Amino acid sequence: MSALQKMMGWIDDRLPLTATYKAHLSEYYAPKNFNFWYFFGSLALLVLVIQIVTGIFLTMNYKPDAELAFISVEYIMRDVEWGWLIRYMHSTGASMFFVVVYLHMFRGLMYGSYRKPRELIWIFGVLIYLMLMAEAFLGYLLPWGQMSFWGAQVIVNLFAAVPFIGEDLSIWIRGDYVISDATLNRFFAFHVIALPLVLIALVAVHLVALHEVGSNNPDGVEIKKHKDPVTHIPLDGIPFHPYYTVKDIVGVIVFLMVFSAILFFAPEMGGYFLEAANFVPADPLKTPEHIAPLWYFTPFYAILRAVPPLFGSQFPGVVAMGLSIVFLFFLPWLDRSKVKSIRYRGPIYKIALALFIVSFIGLGYLGLLPSTPVATIFAQVFSVIYFLFFLLMPWYTSIDKTKPEPERVTG
Repeated sequence: MSALQKMMGWIDDRLPLTATYKAHLSEYYAPKNFNFWYFFGSLALLVLVIQIVTGIFLTMNYKPDAELAFISVEYIMRDVEWGWLIRYMHSTGASMFFVVVYLHMFRGLMYGSYRKPRELIWIFGVLIYLMLMAEAFLGYLLPWGQMSFWGAQVIVNLFAAVPFIGEDLSIWIRGDYVISDATLNRFFAFHVIALPLVLIALVAVHLVALHEVGSNNPDGVEIKKHKDPVTHIPLDGIPFHPYYTVKDIVGVIVFLMVFSAILFFAPEMGGYFLEAANFVPADPLKTPEHIAPLWYFTPFYAILRAVPPLFGSQFPGVVAMGLSIVFLFFLPWLDRSKVKSIRYRGPIYKIALALFIVSFIGLGYLGLLPSTPVATIFAQVFSVIYFLFFLLMPWYTSIDKTKPEPERVTG
């Protein structure tokens, strides 16, 4: 026995390193028919690592102080060696995180990855999505630019619309009667410590739950139903490592090419990733002409604006915005189809999903624009389509004509 084997044996007696490696990589059997849609889960994990590492380096020079925050960001950009690169990696990473997560969720909608027995995986995934939104919002204030300040002002003021407790709730979130140094400090603490810990924990349980029940596939068939009678290995499965780790490297290379192109040639992405107003120090006495959140929040912002105020209160819009995310949790029980994958679903679900995607993108675009009567009408139409996708799902998935699922994966 070699010295390395002895050392591994010593570690395994005290920590299940080899057993964990086998359970989650070399002896975790994944369906052999994964396509490119299955890149986005591993890419989300890659971006999480990028965000954590770049965030650590940014905190080394960032000052969570209302007087110094903006100056410290400019110092990082201009005077810290490679500081501009770290800052742009972090800001680009924030948007790319949502790109890969949205594509990952879309794949779940296409192939029914939220259906039994993967309900918990989906719920943990939606919780990760919520944590990402909270993390992005808290980090958005930290540069202390004009859009950071006023964007946070608008979002925090939404909590004031909650009946009875709204005013106290918004003061509690801000830590003051206005967005101030106290707000910046608590947002910084939550952004760099509290929420990343919760996010990492949720990602861990998301992966453990996935590996417990097994991965879904484009056919929506359970590979555990057909196993070799001797080895008990799924006949339609292959070890995740080395086959899918190698395949994922291809996805990582393509992703990093796109990421680098944005990073070096268009880090602001025309104002969608970093707005021009955020390169101006926060001024509590001067409101920007048009306040809009970053693109990944705009669908929900458009839903908020689409709902008319009630007795001067924006509370109905806040409720609609909240429900637009809450409905995602109930998706596993709303879908009554006999099959999981879109390959074998009928035309009704395909049309419903297409309308849902169009409404989501449309709402995202409208959320970037100033509110006008015409834009509001379009936002209301898209909002109705968005909610009907969920509300009518038990009906249209049960009457939709489906094709029979194959017994085995088709490749």
